[in-house]
Amino acid sequence: MEQRKVRVRFAPSPTGPLHIGGVRTALYNYLFAKQNGGDMILRIEDTDSQRFVPGAEDYIITALEWLGVKFDEGVNYGGEYGPYRQSERRDIYRKYVNQLLEAGKAYIAFDTPQELEAKRNEIANFQYDAKTRGAMRNSLVMDKAEVDKLIAEGEKYVVRIKIEPDEDVVVDDMIRGKVTINSSVLDDKVLYKSADDLPTYHLANIVDDHLMEVTHVIRGEEWLPSAPLHVLLYRAFGWEETMPRFAHLPLLLKPEGNGKLSKRDGDRLGFPVFPLEWKDPKSGEISSGYRESGYLPEAVVNFLALLGWNPGTEQELLSMEELIKLFNIEKCSKAGAKFDYEKGKWFNHKYIQEKSDAEIAEMFIPILKEKGVDVEAYNVEKIVSLVKSRINFAKDLWAQTSFFFEAPQTYAEKDIRKRWKEGMPQIITELVALLEKEENFASAALEEVVLSWIAKNEYHLGNTMNAFRLAVVGECRGPHMFDITEVIGKEETIARLKTGLDKIKPVE
Repeated sequence: MEQRKVRVRFAPSPTGPLHIGGVRTALYNYLFAKQNGGDMILRIEDTDSQRFVPGAEDYIITALEWLGVKFDEGVNYGGEYGPYRQSERRDIYRKYVNQLLEAGKAYIAFDTPQELEAKRNEIANFQYDAKTRGAMRNSLVMDKAEVDKLIAEGEKYVVRIKIEPDEDVVVDDMIRGKVTINSSVLDDKVLYKSADDLPTYHLANIVDDHLMEVTHVIRGEEWLPSAPLHVLLYRAFGWEETMPRFAHLPLLLKPEGNGKLSKRDGDRLGFPVFPLEWKDPKSGEISSGYRESGYLPEAVVNFLALLGWNPGTEQELLSMEELIKLFNIEKCSKAGAKFDYEKGKWFNHKYIQEKSDAEIAEMFIPILKEKGVDVEAYNVEKIVSLVKSRINFAKDLWAQTSFFFEAPQTYAEKDIRKRWKEGMPQIITELVALLEKEENFASAALEEVVLSWIAKNEYHLGNTMNAFRLAVVGECRGPHMFDITEVIGKEETIARLKTGLDKIKPVE
């Protein structure tokens, strides 16, 4: 058989923000397609009109574009296999529903929700299948005339697949190997509902994958129970030759405890579970996003790629190009992956270190402007260079650098107790006099002068330098002391020392 071009699809439902697990599924589809010289399709599965959420579709597209997951065709991208929204494909689905009915592979059922509920109460673990359908209201037990009459009168109905019992159904999964299910455990799933003239996920999914020539279906583990039904549908249509290969990805698990990662875990532990910030159009509730929390897209991609797969080497930092080259879907784990959000921060830290000082300064400038800082008055790149090794996010920069822009208003009591001992005000007064004579405030030059002065007077180096830092910064923290004084300059350094002498009182 001729080798088909690899075609994968990411097919989310616009029922809310895209969960980070869905982002990983999209990423794995993208890596697989690009590695194999294939195409990736964006299809929107919006057949469930009751769950449609305004804005969700745009959110999904924006989120994946931010992460660098690019589509070759689909909603917003065009292509020869459209339309790519399932709600715009009604006529197509109707044709295939009728094809199954005419072939005796499906049947019409009129059972009301109340009748189905009564059956569930009557029969433990009731499922609509070969054992029970003979006692239900459907076209298998009703005259054609009666069926036609009910439809003509506008009675609501569904179309169900007719599953023959006791057949072994084999799902050939690229991650899990061959999975065999006996058809007797499957129920006659609903494929179409007359109420909204739309198919269910099961039928639309199969028809679209076939017509769009999808060669590989890479999706979450939660869809594994549907796979045998999908295999049976391919058989029912006579499409076995073009059936895609399946790969069911492991779940993303809670960071602690058992179960699937949820928004509640993120809220409780303080990390996002959505790529972008999301505002619920009904409740107005705002959920945090990776972008707005300060994560770099390349860090999020790297972090997600290694949740459930690894390249088999010690290398952890991998660009998109390297991931495409190394990715192997068959090496994905079968077991779920614990969502280590601290590792996500580590990746962001590493990628920030790889940014130039100019790039980080650009990220910091909007924060400084919000704080009312006149950014033109400072060498922001220089300041950033002194602290960037200490940050995980651009938003951390203010806490690490605020003293460059604002003189301290208070002084840390623990540092006063430890460093501002008896006699220290006199030493700092002498230091002020020394600095007033110095013209060269370059870091290395001033360091040599001050350290020589400390040594000559036999002052305690640690106490003197920390008292110096306490008066200038407000506490004993920050980068190299003489890098700080070079940035803020002679006038500001001396002014802060004099203010410290006035305000800092020894603590008993």
